[in-house]
Amino acid sequence: MKLLSFAVLLLFALSVAAQDANKNPNKSEPPILGPHWTHEAARAQPPATSPDMTYHGGPILPAVTVKAIWWGSSWPTYTGDEISGIDKWYSGVGTATNGGGSAYFATVNEYTDSSGQQVGTAITYQGHVVDGSSVPKRLSTSAVLAEVCKEVPNPVANAYYPVYIDKGRGHASYCAYHSWGSCGGKEIEFGFFFKLDGDAGCDPQSAVSGESQGLAAAANVTGHELSETRSDPNGNAWYDGSGNENGDKCAWTFGGPYVVFLDGTHWKIQGNWSNYDYDHNTGYANSSGQKGCADGTNYPGPYTK
Repeated sequence: MKLLSFAVLLLFALSVAAQDANKNPNKSEPPILGPHWTHEAARAQPPATSPDMTYHGGPILPAVTVKAIWWGSSWPTYTGDEISGIDKWYSGVGTATNGGGSAYFATVNEYTDSSGQQVGTAITYQGHVVDGSSVPKRLSTSAVLAEVCKEVPNPVANAYYPVYIDKGRGHASYCAYHSWGSCGGKEIEFGFFFKLDGDAGCDPQSAVSGESQGLAAAANVTGHELSETRSDPNGNAWYDGSGNENGDKCAWTFGGPYVVFLDGTHWKIQGNWSNYDYDHNTGYANSSGQKGCADGTNYPGPYTK
């Protein structure tokens, strides 16, 4: 989810090195909150002629390198399952060492750039780094980018660096977001995630055994933001007539109780919008009743269109 008009709840001015998603004129979408999300912002938009996403000329990520950053004074002594669980999530979803992407990961693969290059199936996961410094009370998008640049001084070009803080969302009307910027002259993508333990507004209500509620919540929004980053990394590639990206269009709707990754792990993750599934009536319905969501259990990809 790109952070938009509601971003003023948390975000402030940012440096020229970071793209403030709140300033992106292409985006006007609702926050990722659920499962009782009401779509007020979506209803305020002019109706689109088709629910399918369309291409707007920008880049996609044909391949992605990921390194997670855990920022906060409590993480160095943390004994829960969220850090190790998110490591397992990224390692299982589509790493090259596992021979390619999971069926869930393939739900984004149909999207291409202007040359016909396809979103790639696999990722390279570089593990995580822990920064035990305290997180400021108020965080700008540029501050999150600065954290990435501090912890990864030599980033991989066009990589994705998700930042997980040890603070709850408070009154913020979103669970996570993704954005983009540059470190050392290299363009990167990054994500931001609150700590969602005990947060009913960001709880997917997973029944998968062996995981905490906080891990289940983090895993679900991790899938949402990574999927959007792959298909719309800079806010100018794939989204619909109301500015919604593939994760937004299927927010808080699930095709089943869980999806299975390459390593056999089970996760409750919302689906992603598939133009193919909508056009062929093979997807499941989102909260607006449009049958274009896919979570990998019945997806006919990967393919190019």
